[in-house]
Amino acid sequence: MCGIVGIVGKSNVNQALYDGLTVLQHRGQDAAGIVTSHDGRLFLRKDNGLVRDVFQQRHMQRLVGHMGIGHVRYPTAGSSSSAEAQPFYVNSPYGITLAHNGNLTNVEQLAKEIYESD
Repeated sequence: MCGIVGIVGKSNVNQALYDGLTVLQHRGQDAAGIVTSHDGRLFLRKDNGLVRDVFQQRHMQRLVGHMGIGHVRYPTAGSSSSAEAQPFYVNSPYGITLAHNGNLTNVEQLAKEIYESD
C-alpha cells in the first residue's frame, strides 16, 4: 500500500511531511515525494528510494511552504521508474499536484478531459 500525508499549517510543513512519510514507509517502498506550496509556487522533490535517501538537507531547504502533500509508493502496478514517483505535477494552467493510493485505470481519459477543459 502507498502512504499519503497532507498538511496545512501556520509554519513550514516540510519536516512534518518528512516525519509522516518516515512513519508510513515500510521495506517494500520504492519511491517517495513531497510537494509544498508557498506564495502561489509549488516546490517538488521525488525520486526512487527510501525517505531518508530521497530527501537530503539541500532538498528539505527548498521545500518551503505552509501546506504540502507527501507520498510513499509501494508498487502494485506500473514500473518502478522515478517518473512513477508521486506526487504528480501538471501545469494545468496554474499547476496541480496529485497523490493517490491505488491504480488510476482511466488516466488517459482524465488527461484528455483536463486538456480539453483548459
